[in-house]
Amino acid sequence: MTPPAQRIARVRPVAPAPSSAVARDANPNELPEQFFVANLAADFASTAGRTWTVVESPFPGSRANAGSPGRKGWEPGSEVSEASFTFLAPSVPANVLGMAHNTGQAGRNLPAQAFHKAATSVIGPGEAIELPAGIGLVEPEAELAVVVGRAAKNLTLENARTAVLGYTIGNDVTARNRQKSDELWLSAKSQDTFTPAGPWIVTGLDHADLPVGVVHNNTELPAASTADLGWKVDEILVYLTSFMTLHPGDLVLTGFPAASAGIRPGDTVTCRVGGIGELTNPVTTAS
Repeated sequence: MTPPAQRIARVRPVAPAPSSAVARDANPNELPEQFFVANLAADFASTAGRTWTVVESPFPGSRANAGSPGRKGWEPGSEVSEASFTFLAPSVPANVLGMAHNTGQAGRNLPAQAFHKAATSVIGPGEAIELPAGIGLVEPEAELAVVVGRAAKNLTLENARTAVLGYTIGNDVTARNRQKSDELWLSAKSQDTFTPAGPWIVTGLDHADLPVGVVHNNTELPAASTADLGWKVDEILVYLTSFMTLHPGDLVLTGFPAASAGIRPGDTVTCRVGGIGELTNPVTTAS
């Protein structure tokens, strides 16, 4: 039997554990707290949709994605409200990958080609996209993002879905001038804060035809659909794992078929993907 669709989120309690400050003073390298929570409510905005259950990490074997030791009120099975935590990026990935030229069916006329985004570019909902001075035109790209659930190599079209935990929203922020001057797109795509992701993972999602779009400063730009992508999710996973191993928590951005606009400090960007929701981030100047 197929398990029911659910949302899974990586979160941090608003109130720190009583001993956390002491522990950080003793060991400044200790990681901040992170817990995983799940929700089965179909209506995300309902009271039930805003009450979550603490669960074990959905990424077994991934040290970066291990949940923090339980504390009072945050043991597995505990119920917590959204007011009690902050949403983080849905995972800590070893790899963040995107598909070049996958903006429409014309992309199939070119060989499949991936690009790399630094894992350090990943930020969560509400965190600021920071634009370095003089970087030129920067545009957001709302994308359906695959969240890898297990180590995977040499996947086939028949088993590709077994490596997928679920789907989230990724914002493939891109510096267009750098994209023209850097053939590998590394400096265009991997700037710190250039990959917002979240707010949660949705499992069991039918991703074949989901609306995708960007809202820039409350102006909704022309949207498109995941059906417009040239290379589909299963094909992308088969291609990527033909030459590399994907790891639990890795993010795979699938492509941006919709319209975008240049962003500046002071702006707000919301990326929308049907069936998942919205990912909103402010834009600031990098310090």
